[in-house]
Amino acid sequence: MRVVVALGGNALARRGEPMTADRLRANVKSTCQALAGLAREHEVVITHGNGPQVGLLALQNLAYQDVAAYPLDILGAETQGMIGYVVQQELTNALGGEREVAAVLTTTVVDEDDPAFDRPTKLIGPTYSAQDAAEAAAEYRWTIARDGANFRRVVPSPNPVRVVQAPMVRLLLENNRLVVCVGGGGVPVKTDSKGREAGMQAVVDKDLASAALAAELEADTLIMLTDGDYVSENWGTPQQRDILTASADAISELAFAEGSMKPKVDAAIRVARAGGRALIGPLDRLDDLLARKVGTEIRGELDEGIIFA
Repeated sequence: MRVVVALGGNALARRGEPMTADRLRANVKSTCQALAGLAREHEVVITHGNGPQVGLLALQNLAYQDVAAYPLDILGAETQGMIGYVVQQELTNALGGEREVAAVLTTTVVDEDDPAFDRPTKLIGPTYSAQDAAEAAAEYRWTIARDGANFRRVVPSPNPVRVVQAPMVRLLLENNRLVVCVGGGGVPVKTDSKGREAGMQAVVDKDLASAALAAELEADTLIMLTDGDYVSENWGTPQQRDILTASADAISELAFAEGSMKPKVDAAIRVARAGGRALIGPLDRLDDLLARKVGTEIRGELDEGIIFA
């Protein structure tokens, strides 16, 4: 089975924890141990987010004012190398060296006319109080949005068109390698008529980019690991209903939060309509998710439309 596994932010940095290298490694180590069984038996591609890390790098950039701050595409590449290195190493360790793991820096083509460039929605960096957020917005000319009880910086998140290195990833899989790629959604780039790339100032949603990659690889399954047990209709209200299984068409009729669950559902729909299936569920219950004891499955067709848990 060919599987793309998209790691949510909780696999790298948990809320309330300091974003230190030690905590990153500890979180990645436990994540890779959970993935080891799947990685031993199947063709596996691991993708991951970078929102907290790319925001932290941006802040560190601003602290040193003798040179101009690096742009978001460069910072995105930095996080791919930083996180990809740790995932590659810890997955190799978890497998006892049984399989080779390759971390590949990838670029994701976006449309420079995507309306997302006029409406930033992607949360990055640490959380702020209302006062600190207002001060940061004024000082750095950031766009700020609410994230739960706090506030965070938001940047454009254009739709991924394709992952440039998908053929290379396919070649590695066909030669029995495990692959870590599409970190932070891949570095967003535009291309001209001659195929030349140029970086764009944005952060691509890693779930949507993972779905694009899964479709290009003709993967059987996209697994999006998060900290919730299910995708839920009317989440956080007395009318909340957890979804066990849904067709792409049926779940597309429901509304989900723009900055959190909606990209995952959109990614799942993209994969299901390409002939695969998508699973969304908790990292710490991966075996139960695969056994369909927890989590949400989205597939191309389902007579009932939606089955609630």
